[in-house]
Amino acid sequence: MVEEMNNEMADFNSLSVGDVTKGTVSKVEDKQAYVNVGYKMDGVVPISELASLHVEKAGDVINEGEEYEFKVIKLTEDELVLSRRAVAAEKTWENMAEKLESGEVFEAEVADVVKGGLVVDVGVRGFIPASLVERFYVEDFSEYKGKTLRLKVVELDRERNKLILSQRAVLDEEALNQKKETLHSISAGEVVSGTVQRITSFGVFVDIGGVDGLVHISQLSHEHIETPSEVVSEGDEVKVKVLSVDPDNERISLSIKETMPGPWEGVEEQFSVGDVVTGKVKRLVSFGAFVEVAKGVEGLVHISQIANRHIGTPGEVLKEGEEVSAKILDINLDDKRISLSIRALEEETQEKEASAQKQEFAKDEEQSGFNLGDVIGDQLKDYNKNDE
Repeated sequence: MVEEMNNEMADFNSLSVGDVTKGTVSKVEDKQAYVNVGYKMDGVVPISELASLHVEKAGDVINEGEEYEFKVIKLTEDELVLSRRAVAAEKTWENMAEKLESGEVFEAEVADVVKGGLVVDVGVRGFIPASLVERFYVEDFSEYKGKTLRLKVVELDRERNKLILSQRAVLDEEALNQKKETLHSISAGEVVSGTVQRITSFGVFVDIGGVDGLVHISQLSHEHIETPSEVVSEGDEVKVKVLSVDPDNERISLSIKETMPGPWEGVEEQFSVGDVVTGKVKRLVSFGAFVEVAKGVEGLVHISQIANRHIGTPGEVLKEGEEVSAKILDINLDDKRISLSIRALEEETQEKEASAQKQEFAKDEEQSGFNLGDVIGDQLKDYNKNDE
């Protein structure tokens, strides 16, 4: 009996507050668990000492019959209180300090969504502020609970039990690496796919793999446009041609227009010299008027070809937006020019009308049985008779 008491005292003396020991869970209740650590009585683990985050039931995080490490946090002659949370925390703080120094990326599951951000359990409570979750604004974080995130340690204060984590730091680093890779791998002349990110008054910015390239408004369409939003919207997937790359200044010039068939392609099959076309007056200038004869194809009616009379300005005869017909005088595919004439068409019309009137007059003469020559001839005969 004395020997048993001495052994128990030896076991008792072998444990001290702060010691870490292994033990097997002998019983699990809702709010606590009991652990056999080879001591005269089982140690008790309060639910608050099971994990770094709030636990509803002890059985949610610990199982009967399994072995874990525990830290002695209270020891009296008739009470042994253990903590599994303290053991995990000790290892976690050391681990997180190493990760902060190395910049290592690790994964953790979101345990809870709280005001201002997300909470993860990495052995201690880790907090991810809302601004450090994504590279974009997130209005509702409810869907993030249970989601696994890739994180970096950005701030650590063990004394204040403060661990700040960031997924955005991981995403920012990846975006920067991708941007550098794109800038040094892409070349002028390539045609690539991209997503419209921003629309401005002077053009649009398209993401082509971590880099935003500029499509100037003049490179959006073969047609004249007033605003970029006439052609694209944010989020659109587009094909772009790389015009130039400046890796040092991180600038890429792009063109959507260069990836599309030009309006002048096929003009030679569509039009020929002498054809009569109908189009809308797009612009009036001092030397003439530009008429759109097909989508994106404009022909020039020189001021001398607007009317069959002298005019001082094209505006005396034409108005922008007016629909007119004109004759094609010349087609220059190399210079993308078409010369038109309204005057030639009017003159031809007048000639046709005059010819039609002449034919009508001749027809009338034939039907009446005499003509002007006969009348004049008869009058001359009468005149000669009178002279005799």
